Amino acid sequence: MTDHDHTEHDHADAHSDDHDHHAADADTVAFGVLTISTSRTIAEDDSGDAIVTLLEEAGHEVVRRDLVADDRSAIRAWLEAAVADETVQAIVTTGGTGLSPDDVTVPTATAIFDREIPGFGERFRARSADDVGTRAMLSDATAGVVDDVAIFCLPGSRNAVELGVSELVVPMVGHVRGLRCTAIDAESGAGESDDLTHVDESGDAQMVDVGDKATSHRRAVAEGTLRLEPS
Repeated sequence: MTDHDHTEHDHADAHSDDHDHHAADADTVAFGVLTISTSRTIAEDDSGDAIVTLLEEAGHEVVRRDLVADDRSAIRAWLEAAVADETVQAIVTTGGTGLSPDDVTVPTATAIFDREIPGFGERFRARSADDVGTRAMLSDATAGVVDDVAIFCLPGSRNAVELGVSELVVPMVGHVRGLRCTAIDAESGAGESDDLTHVDESGDAQMVDVGDKATSHRRAVAEGTLRLEPS
């Protein structure tokens, strides 16, 4: 084999590895969009509108959109409900990423992250510096994952969400989604067998020994409504 042939062979192997690495990428992702603001309403939410437009123009779908106040409990409740919603595959929030006492989005979101994506905030601030200079360091924009749902937290301004969604979220969300789904499937053993171990051949329930089963993360969210007469 000549040096030239060897180089071409190595390049082909690298290309093949890269192709396999992206094989599980999602072409279309279903998003939840949340605006965090005490002063806006959904009817005058320019930043939320921009997020929806950019995602849909990129071929994605917005299946859930809301606005909540700058309140830790409200933000956390919405995020956990959205993560539990099987139709939501990724989330973008806008607002509450600054340094004022009311800016509580990031500490609330990171408290439920299974894993943070530190490079997202680093890249956002580096790119923002081209537009706003040193003020970019005051943004606490971040991202992380909960189960197989990626959450991207962006500032409240329209310029910030246009930058973050078009240059960071859209190019990477399909890959992030693919990586997380692959990891979740591997942990759960999905695809290994279609047999139901908790029932016998006749369909009756049976005991199963799970003593050697590895510890794994699970999330369950329950919701109910209680209706009472005035009396």
